[in-house]
Amino acid sequence: MSDEPIIVRPVQRADHAAWRPLWEGYNAFYGRAGATALPDQITQSTWERFFNPAEPVHAFVGELGGEVVGLVHYLFHRSTTRLHDVCYLQDLFTTGQVRGRGVGRALILAVYDAARAAGSSRVYWQTQVTNAAGRALYDKVAQHGGFIVYSHEL
Repeated sequence: MSDEPIIVRPVQRADHAAWRPLWEGYNAFYGRAGATALPDQITQSTWERFFNPAEPVHAFVGELGGEVVGLVHYLFHRSTTRLHDVCYLQDLFTTGQVRGRGVGRALILAVYDAARAAGSSRVYWQTQVTNAAGRALYDKVAQHGGFIVYSHEL
């Protein structure tokens, strides 16, 4: 896998077996594992949304050496400050063994291209303050706007 090119492409149904452990790794990173794991119904619904043209949710996978080693999920939505939809990069994850090799960057840039092609003028995302490795990359490909995210579970 050392000198192989990074390939980013839309997720395909045949990728499920490779996507699932990445999805579970992503969720575990954010504390959703074991007793706090997402219900399987959410995982299955998320997967199905990628293949429903009526859904605004999309996914790319990143390959290195013929292996799926990363994922990115993104969606389009309206904004009160823009005429066209904006793009929210919701999930980004790569396997530990390929971190620092450009897979995350390639996935982000693919979302930029998809958003541009869809007429969006903005891609944004959020991460935890403690995600030092992710933030090191994000600081190179985007601008931190200083916003703090609040949420309330209903």
